[in-house]
Amino acid sequence: MIIDFHTHIFPPQIKKNRSRYIDSDPCFAILYSDPKAKLVTADELISSMDRDGVGISVILNIGWTTHELCLETNDYILESISRYPKRLVGFCSVQLQSPEAALKEIERCADGGIKGIGELRPDMQLLDMSDEQLMNPLVDVMKKHNLILLTHTSEPVGHIYPGKGAVTPEVLYPFIANNPELPIICSHWGGGLPFYALMPEVKQAISNVYFDTAASPLLYSPEIYEQVVQLVGADKILFGSDYPLLEQERCIKEIEASNLPEASKKLILSGNARKLLGING
Repeated sequence: MIIDFHTHIFPPQIKKNRSRYIDSDPCFAILYSDPKAKLVTADELISSMDRDGVGISVILNIGWTTHELCLETNDYILESISRYPKRLVGFCSVQLQSPEAALKEIERCADGGIKGIGELRPDMQLLDMSDEQLMNPLVDVMKKHNLILLTHTSEPVGHIYPGKGAVTPEVLYPFIANNPELPIICSHWGGGLPFYALMPEVKQAISNVYFDTAASPLLYSPEIYEQVVQLVGADKILFGSDYPLLEQERCIKEIEASNLPEASKKLILSGNARKLLGING
């Protein structure tokens, strides 16, 4: 069974009224102002999964800048995992500029079956990851409920693309180093963070960090798989497509066509996700 750890869905009302949400939220506007940027519902994701042979998908929220928009979209994610309990795993979004409301929302979502928080966007949500007074309560409630944190990451070099942002390794690394017990997934290959694992202190600090492959064909050449396996191990990589930005099949084919051993491919496509999410069978 293949598990896609990085997909995005939206409620039908957002898909129908895209322009209203573009006007309401800067993160959404950056990602979806282009009419070619696809918005899909849970049902459309399930159709893609059936077509491309994906057994389970993790559905992520985005970095909304208001608590109200987090609530609205979290509600849909909760509804979706309730409708498809064997196919979808949900992550919720919170806005820590409203700290008490954010912590209450995490409790609500955890009670509803949410497995993590993400896709966090510290740059768009104006979060200072080094502010321990702000971040420690978040970490505490996540540990309480055994939640995973998935954060957007991007490269400090290379081409610019919509939503690239400024969540680079130097922004995330102090938070990672200060929270070694929190499972953290750095999307988009961690913006190059795995390459610093050649430094012994960094390798130790990122021992509980995973890297997803979301949008990899748009960012790196296929050799990235072999290189990162050598740097951090196949057990730290999670297949993520970033669907609907990319078709799930395209990303699966790239992994299957790589020169990695079959055992490594299985870890990336499902084994590591099963372990993280506690999925048996």
